[in-house]
Formats: sequence, C-alpha cells, structure tokens
Amino acid sequence: MHQDPSPAGARSSVRFGRSDAGESITSSIYSRVTAAIIEALERGVVPWRSPVLAGGQAGYPMNLNTGKPYRGANVFLLAITGYMQGYGSAYWLTYQQAKERGGQVKKGQKASLVIFWKPYEVKDRQTGEVKEVPVLRYYNVFNVEQCDGIEAPEKPPSPPSTFEKIESAERLVAGYDAGPTVEHLGTQAYYRPKLDTVTMPPPERFVSPAAYYATLFHELGHSTGHSSRLARGLDTDPKPFGSPDYSREELVAEMTAAFLCGDCGLEPAVIDNSAAYISGWLGKLQKDHTLVIAAGGQAQRAADWIKGVRRSADEMAETPSPSG
Repeated sequence: MHQDPSPAGARSSVRFGRSDAGESITSSIYSRVTAAIIEALERGVVPWRSPVLAGGQAGYPMNLNTGKPYRGANVFLLAITGYMQGYGSAYWLTYQQAKERGGQVKKGQKASLVIFWKPYEVKDRQTGEVKEVPVLRYYNVFNVEQCDGIEAPEKPPSPPSTFEKIESAERLVAGYDAGPTVEHLGTQAYYRPKLDTVTMPPPERFVSPAAYYATLFHELGHSTGHSSRLARGLDTDPKPFGSPDYSREELVAEMTAAFLCGDCGLEPAVIDNSAAYISGWLGKLQKDHTLVIAAGGQAQRAADWIKGVRRSADEMAETPSPSG
C-alpha cells in the first residue's frame, strides 16, 4: 500500500527494463505486491486460506463502476487490505472514479495497488520486426469506505454454515468437464498426477462443509496442471518436495481454492496459522518477489479452467482496467 501520488489517481505503466534512475520499475512493483502479502503474513493472516473473500468481512473485491470482480493476485491484494483494515464493502474505485460519482477520497487515505498486463508493440533493433511485449501497468484504488459521498450495494447474504452439501460448490465440481476422478477414502487429501485422480477423506471427517470444499478445490487446482489441461508439468516433469517449483505449485493450488470458494460464496477454511507455516511462506516470498503475481495468474487460469472458462491469450491479463 502507498499514498496516492497524484490528485487524479493516475495510472502508471512499465516495461521490462530500467528507469532513468537505474531502478528496475517492474521489480519494484513485484516487490510492492510481495510486501503487501508479507505484511499480512507477519500479522498472522494467511491470505489464500483466511476468510478474506466472499465469507469474510467485505467479500470478493469488485470494481464499483462495473461490478466486475478483480482477478489474479489483485484479489488477494485488495481482499487482505479490506480484511486487515476492517472495510465492510467489497467495492473499490480510483480517485477519478470517485470524483465522477460526486464523491471524494477522504483526506489522508492510502491507496492500494491494482496491477494488470497489457501488450505493447516494440520494434526489434536488429530485424525491424514489430512484436508485442507485456507491459506491467498499475492503478491506485480506494475502498468505498475510504470515500465520502459514495454509496455501494449492500453485502450479499452470508452462505450457509450447517454441515450439509453446498449446492453452489457441488455444481462447480460437477461442471468440471473432463476433470480427474475423485474418490473418497482414507484420512489424507492428495492428487496423483500419473493416475489423474484426487483422493479425499469422506466429507464427514471435515469440521465443516467449507473445510471440505476448500480442500477439494485445492486438489482440483493441482489437477489443472496435468498435461491434458494447463500442462504445468505435474505428470511429465514432477518436482521434488521443498523445491521452488514445488512451492509455487502449492501456492497456485491454495490460491485456486480461494478463488473457487469465493465463486461459491464460501468462507475458505481457516488453517492453523502456525509460526512454522507462516515463517515458511515468508522465507519463500522474501527470496522470490515474482512468486505472488505469477502464482496468482496461474491460479486464476486454473479456476477458470475448472469452471469451464477458456480464455484467449489477450484475455489472460491479471485483471481488466479499474473501469472494466
């Protein structure tokens, strides 16, 4: 998070390369994204498993102008900010959008970061060929509760809390076209890439329906990495436990589960936020500032795949602009 640098809440963009000051701007944005996640971890909040999405205080982060949800790493950036700041609204907008609605950002409020990728045409210096390279852009946004003179829709009703099948989640699982085989036995949950099977303990072993579905969604997230789907190499090039690639895949699955819980209106299961677990993720994120954004994008594609959404390359950006 940071103070909005301009009265217009202007957007900024960067390409791969360095600024005039010699600092890698892209690296700086990665660092700022990572810093927000690290702040949450240091405060005992695990963003991808804590109640920061639909079942939490505010809900799934959305743009006020369009009502469309944010995507990728932005979901966690805005959701954890809303959770930690105690905002009761899921809606966000830029400084300019607040002005256009006849409102204004309260004095002294800090903006939050929203990122997305956009193609940018450049000419190859040697061949003269024009090609597209990704440009990392960001906007500064504010929660509606940081503004005066703006009203937002009320929060939708809370999801059921009794230990019963949840139809929205059941429909999502049933709609996973050509997905893995799901079997219920034993006491552990895991995905076997070679067999393309998800093994789950019986639902009654879980403390709540949310815990069951969050775990199932995690394993289904892994299954999208199969070579017949998004091909993250799980069945063709498995990585050893504890390696950077293994850790990234775990984060992809965790984030996928959070996205799907949000889609179903469920509160993700709150895990035991043990010091060892949090310390482990802190160490990984401090070593690799690209991890959150990369995993967030892969998790968004995984969640889309499970829901039957097939997106073109142009639609694979982290999120549309704040107005879309």
